[in-house]
Amino acid sequence: MPELETIIGLEVHAQMSTKTKMFCSCDNDAFGKAPNTTVCPVCMGHPGTLPAPNGEAIAKAMKASLALQCTINLSNHFDRKHYFYPDLPMGFQISQYDYPIASKGVLDYSMMDASGQKIADKTCGITRLHMENDAGKLTHRGTTTLCDYNRAGTPLMEIVTEPDLRSSDEAVAFAQELRRLLIAMNASEADMFKGMMRFDASISLREVGTKKLNPRSEIKNLNSFKALEKALQYEEKRLRKAWDKDGGPLPNDITVGWLDDQEKTKMLRNKETADDYRYMPEPDIPPLEFTQKEVDAIAAALPMLPQEKKEQYTKIGLDDAQALLLIDQSALQLIFDAVFEKTKDAKRSSSLVLTQLLGFLNSHEKDVSQGPDSENMLELIGKIDDGTISANAGKDVLEKMIISGKNASTIIEEEGMQQISDDSAIETMVQAAIDANPKAIEDFKAGNEKALGAIVGFVMKESKGQANPAIVNKILRELLAN
Repeated sequence: MPELETIIGLEVHAQMSTKTKMFCSCDNDAFGKAPNTTVCPVCMGHPGTLPAPNGEAIAKAMKASLALQCTINLSNHFDRKHYFYPDLPMGFQISQYDYPIASKGVLDYSMMDASGQKIADKTCGITRLHMENDAGKLTHRGTTTLCDYNRAGTPLMEIVTEPDLRSSDEAVAFAQELRRLLIAMNASEADMFKGMMRFDASISLREVGTKKLNPRSEIKNLNSFKALEKALQYEEKRLRKAWDKDGGPLPNDITVGWLDDQEKTKMLRNKETADDYRYMPEPDIPPLEFTQKEVDAIAAALPMLPQEKKEQYTKIGLDDAQALLLIDQSALQLIFDAVFEKTKDAKRSSSLVLTQLLGFLNSHEKDVSQGPDSENMLELIGKIDDGTISANAGKDVLEKMIISGKNASTIIEEEGMQQISDDSAIETMVQAAIDANPKAIEDFKAGNEKALGAIVGFVMKESKGQANPAIVNKILRELLAN
């Protein structure tokens, strides 16, 4: 059997984060809503209704395209893609075919090891990005199928890659980076749990050293990174066995489905071609025309890309895993950025946000949205910095903030956690500690600096952690020097 290499390309469908649907004014947030309640005659395809393109969706598609380094096609149009599914009310999908909104881009991504550290940089070409409306949702119950049209008409962007991916690991790493980019551009929430990002993965094999692309197997509707990984791994093994048995690649393109519970693919049909869809220009929507000035204005206003943000974090001392953790959680990123802006100390900011805050949230089974926001975190830091509480007491206050939802000031006042900084009060406690620990004093005078730790620890215990450690150390040394 010849040495074979795996060729993978992806089609990524991402729901755009708009208030309304692609061609009507219906609510675009159908998650959790009663079936068939966010619909109207337009998205249900009633005769005589006319679609009106969503300007916000077009702008978000342009932002995503420019972030992917695509060329915006200044003149583009919508097309009708004909196929009949029960969840497609119009009997056709309004999509883009030969004149998409953008084409010829690229996305750089990184391969990471198990610890989250970068091991290689990769690049995948982007063939095109086009806009379309989504279909509804079918629920199969025995011999009955239920149709929910709430999702019908939802604005989608479809991002089609070049066949540049060579393994399931590369496909997942690319998809994860693409998700970060779409979220950073505010083009899509890309919430996998809500089905806002789905993948169709095409995979084929060819002999190493050859350039020809052989017929492919397209795996439809993968809705998680784990499903994408497992489906590609399974289909690659299946195609290799088929090559070994038949002596060559697939005879033609095929479409398969992924059975998540059985972790295997199922043959659906021979793959359709563009001719099967009978594309035609959408007669009810005029062509979209942009000026280069409009495109340049959108490009100039793009926020920082995830890779640029990651580089910024690593430059201040965070490792790759910490940087990705922040990039993948925008709410956590806002808190960290605010803390770092105040402290100017990456190590301290990392300890406060990534170790303490996240640690307490995880231990109490809460997410970032259920914990203190950046304003409350800055208030806590202020109480530590001005000496109201010690750094150790700050940890206790932070955990109590997460449990109770109260702010730092309230917890400190209610529990009497203010730090003792009065010199005379601390001197009394230090003298008592010296009298109670004669052995430690002897060891210190004999040259053992660490022996002072027992004295400081005694004072902190007696003061229930409220004595200012810096003042305790200062007075202790003054008393011993006399």
